[in-house]
Amino acid sequence: MPARPAVLLIGVLTHSNDAWAALSSKYTLLEFRSGTREEFLENCRNGTYDAVRGCYRSNSSVAVTGPFDRELVAALPASWKFIAHNGAGYDNVDVDACSARRIAVSSTPVAVDDATADTGIFLMLGALRQVQEPLTALREGRWKGRSRLGHDPRGKVLGILGMGGIGRATAHRARSFGMQIIYHNRRRLDPSLEKGARYVSFDELLARSDVLSLNLALNAQTRHIIGAPELARTKKGVVVVNTARGALIDEAALVDALESGQVSAVGLDVYENEPEIHPGLVKNDRAFLLPHLGTSTYETQRDMELLVLNNLQAAVDEGKMLTLVSEQKGLEWAPKEVSR
Repeated sequence: MPARPAVLLIGVLTHSNDAWAALSSKYTLLEFRSGTREEFLENCRNGTYDAVRGCYRSNSSVAVTGPFDRELVAALPASWKFIAHNGAGYDNVDVDACSARRIAVSSTPVAVDDATADTGIFLMLGALRQVQEPLTALREGRWKGRSRLGHDPRGKVLGILGMGGIGRATAHRARSFGMQIIYHNRRRLDPSLEKGARYVSFDELLARSDVLSLNLALNAQTRHIIGAPELARTKKGVVVVNTARGALIDEAALVDALESGQVSAVGLDVYENEPEIHPGLVKNDRAFLLPHLGTSTYETQRDMELLVLNNLQAAVDEGKMLTLVSEQKGLEWAPKEVSR
């Protein structure tokens, strides 16, 4: 009788430990919930993981193993064919290194769409109304403090950079506020998905947006996609919202634009060097800031964990994945996608 395949849990599993434990009926379950990068690499070298077919990788496990960079991917045993990653963003996984070894990677789109879009709308409204100063003043006993008049979203142009699932969920919510939606993507959406949103060039997006929302993945091509030159081409007084990845924006350039008034306000959930935040943002009362809470709800966190486990099962059982990362779609060796 052939040995059962082994699967490895890397990092924390919080809301679906029961579902993980249930997999013991068909897999050998291994865990690396805590430890160091050196310990993990030693396990790869000494045969501990020689039977592992795939892993569940929590996004927070970067604190345990470090990033899944070229060095770490090179150390994975030959049996290892799948990485089921928990997170819509996967910039701490070197997908090119994985592809070179024909290791498939999945992420968690769809599961994060609603919670992240809710957070984006919250940040947009807070930035438009410039709520940071009165919120601070209220708790300090200064009532409204030096509050300014804000702006309504009605009639404003929302420019969405990255019209994937989160971008479309954001557009859906923004329509209820009477906003006009324009967007820019690598390619135009099928008209059935646009729902009245208008596809524009990157330059037109910058020039026309009253609110600019970043909803795209971070990679080598998109790092600092919004920097000083791009901010200079935005409409005077634009509001910038980012719930994607901090390094999409040159944070120092954003601070300069905020201080000059080119950007009237920002609503940010992510930062270039988390958990550090540029002091110019922290001290600016036109910066409405959250500490990366976009998916911090029980329902979304559990949905994400279950999607990762389902990806892992589809990979090991069928050689398929539910949510293969875009860089690997269409590659000759890559697993087919199975319907959710």
